[in-house]
Amino acid sequence: MPQKPSFDLSCPLPIRDYPQVLMAHGGGGRLMHDLIEKMLLPSIAGPLLKQRHDGAVFEMAGARLAFTTDSFVVRPLFFPGGDIGSLAIHGTVNDLAMCGARPLYLSTALILEEGLPMETLWKVVQSMQQAALEAGVQLATGDTKVVDRGKGDGIFINTSGLGILEHSLSIQPDQVRAGHAVVLSGDLGRHGMAVMNEREGLALESEIISDSAPLAAPVLDLLGKGIQVRCLRDLTRGGLASALIEIAEASRTGIEIEEKRIPVLEEVRGACEILGLDPLYVANEGRFVAFVPEKECEKAIQILRTHEDCKGACRIGGVSSAGPGLVRMKSTIGISRIVDMLSGEQLPRIC
Repeated sequence: MPQKPSFDLSCPLPIRDYPQVLMAHGGGGRLMHDLIEKMLLPSIAGPLLKQRHDGAVFEMAGARLAFTTDSFVVRPLFFPGGDIGSLAIHGTVNDLAMCGARPLYLSTALILEEGLPMETLWKVVQSMQQAALEAGVQLATGDTKVVDRGKGDGIFINTSGLGILEHSLSIQPDQVRAGHAVVLSGDLGRHGMAVMNEREGLALESEIISDSAPLAAPVLDLLGKGIQVRCLRDLTRGGLASALIEIAEASRTGIEIEEKRIPVLEEVRGACEILGLDPLYVANEGRFVAFVPEKECEKAIQILRTHEDCKGACRIGGVSSAGPGLVRMKSTIGISRIVDMLSGEQLPRIC
């Protein structure tokens, strides 16, 4: 019998309160982090899951493979720059890319609510097919299930992906070391704000377009041109801040970033101010951070900028041995502060 996981008394809430909190906060931030670390990993994790990465990397028949799975419950189903169908493909392709893998095959499972218009389903399926074609992956197998009216919010999608690693590098959080540079692939917050603008009808002067995009091509370009990539992480739920905190904790290093170096479009910044949000924590679906040796930083940036979705690539900070497990940010006025992980997700149902 597996042992019941133990939660220490420093947890922000008693165990019995976690289901309600996850429902209220959308399942992100420190609460989800604690749930994974203190309940799921001790109970079900094998060696591969303990890698704490966007996917599992393992060897089979002489090849190094990456495997990942993800679920998508975005509301609304359609938003500027994408929809739940293309988002499901991009999200899974990107998780494989963050392992340093070339994405090859995807599975999909569609959870459909009774009464979903066939026209809506057709649009989503066509979007998935087009996104898979553009990302260079095959939809190899799938499943459908129907749930009662009022129980599925239209459509939920689960996707799993398989990819192959064509290099010998180990790309994961525990490979981050002092002296590495932190490279951001582009501006922050567009996906989260595009979804929220559509959901809440903020009536902004400028339309915000989601950054949702497949990221395998720029990552494979970095690797193909010899960049010694140490870690990659896409900036989905919890945004840049949560990704950096998780990497700092896993690698036991200190990460230092500069606010003035982090690009945020003015319309995104304005929308965040209206909603009382911090762009550092807003989800992205076409952005990632790369940890590379400092001496290769400029070359990595130039490679990324040759790709349309990474034209805003820039160095935002570096890694040190000071303050292991912490992320520090120097503000625009020169004051340094610790970046904390939020207790819950700022924006539920955006991926």
